[in-house]
Amino acid sequence: MVATDDLRSLLRSDGLLAIVRGTDPDACVASVEVLADAGIRLVEVSLTSTDAVKIITRLAAADLGITLGAGTVLTAADARRVQDAGATFVVTPGSGPGVDEAARLGMPVLAGCLTPSEVIAADQAGHIVKLFPASAFGPSYLRALRDPLPHTDVVPVGGVDLDAAREYLACGAIAVGAASPLLGDAPRGGDLTALAARASAFRAAVDEARRP
Repeated sequence: MVATDDLRSLLRSDGLLAIVRGTDPDACVASVEVLADAGIRLVEVSLTSTDAVKIITRLAAADLGITLGAGTVLTAADARRVQDAGATFVVTPGSGPGVDEAARLGMPVLAGCLTPSEVIAADQAGHIVKLFPASAFGPSYLRALRDPLPHTDVVPVGGVDLDAAREYLACGAIAVGAASPLLGDAPRGGDLTALAARASAFRAAVDEARRP
């Protein structure tokens, strides 16, 4: 497990959270191996994936050099299961029992927020803000949100492609979360070679966008 401040530092230094959601457990594991080879070190496995807890267990036991989290953690039982499986942080689409139980267990939380009130509440509770669904309003919304809240750490998630990733980072996001624009069909048994190309492109784009 990592501390919340450690996860904030990792998000700031790496800039990219890969979100894996698929129907083929072996393909999900293989996809994460490709991501790790491309230098992507922060990975979330969504609990909407087939046999997600088993995937997390397998990845936690592997020596891939990644920081592994679990996504779509909705209930207290979800939080306990993913911690037992080896996830070091949780990600949620909104507030709820999953957030509360993860915090009680000492796990860092990327809490899903959209409105300013939700962002303030999550930030003051000590969570990292996951702006979701970010694509509903786009980078301009993040820029406006940060005007009154410049010290709030925000990670936009939802519809983040290469161009959006660059824009969100330019607007002050500490990192971006990328799901299907990065993973494509690989977690469903799709082309891993194509995934490797997309992963390299995302890694390069994020690194360039964050270069002083």
